[in-house]
Amino acid sequence: MILNPFELYTIPLEEWLKPIINVLVDRFDPFLQATIGTPVGWVVNSFEFFLQEIPPTIFLIILGLLAWQFMGGKMAIYSIVALSFVGFIGAWPEAMTTLSVTIAAVIFCFALGIPLGILAARNNLIESILLPILDTMQTLPPFVYLVPVVMLFGVGAVPGTIVTVIAALPPLIRLTNVGIRQVSPEIVAGAFALGATANQVLWSIQIPLAMPTILVGANQTILRALSMVVVASMIAVRGLGMMVLKGIGLLNIESAIVGGIGIVAIAILLDRCTQALGQPQKIPWQQRGLVGLLLSIKLKIR
Repeated sequence: MILNPFELYTIPLEEWLKPIINVLVDRFDPFLQATIGTPVGWVVNSFEFFLQEIPPTIFLIILGLLAWQFMGGKMAIYSIVALSFVGFIGAWPEAMTTLSVTIAAVIFCFALGIPLGILAARNNLIESILLPILDTMQTLPPFVYLVPVVMLFGVGAVPGTIVTVIAALPPLIRLTNVGIRQVSPEIVAGAFALGATANQVLWSIQIPLAMPTILVGANQTILRALSMVVVASMIAVRGLGMMVLKGIGLLNIESAIVGGIGIVAIAILLDRCTQALGQPQKIPWQQRGLVGLLLSIKLKIR
């Protein structure tokens, strides 16, 4: 007993926690389902329905035209080749499911992260409150997020998206805050001296000058969200992550490799897209891509 005092007494922590968790679930579950679960589920299911129902050829054409319009011809070719490769290795349905969860999570990250980053940049008190929270969110292993989320939301795409948002949100808040704070104080003071309001300075000067830094945060958030697909598959989120998890669990290495290649292809695609969007374009978007081609044809006809 002296050498092992834990045999004398063990704290019944599990028994103490059980009634507390039951009360939390009973009281907060309906509220959270109505305020968070339902909107998140609607967005995720809408994206998945669209991406699964649209024929792959049509989707590739639309993606290529959008990439050509806003990111150039090279990105259009790469986008089509990357997703075509994913389809040809037999992972198209899983890739569309993964893409729907990732897009939904990134939308929520943008909706929360950019406003919080702006508030932190404009208010030192808010920044001092957010920084320890962000440190905790980035320090905790992603698996830790699964416990409270599953307890409150169950399993499936909705809790998987919520976990992804929690894990991917911090970089966007941090870099939005840093980017706005790094804008030259002289430029801001000059704008105020000319009679600009705080909102005019924010939207016309600070955010445009901070945009490269904000886009770096967006890039990190997107890649972080995609890296969560394997972790989220542990709570029954379908997609490429599930292929990897099942392949490892069943020792079906071929399936795991296919899922991993699909994740890598989409990750590189999203990374290149955000980098291309962050680069200044010499030609206005109206004169590029399909729009520019149609306008040039229209002028020639006239």
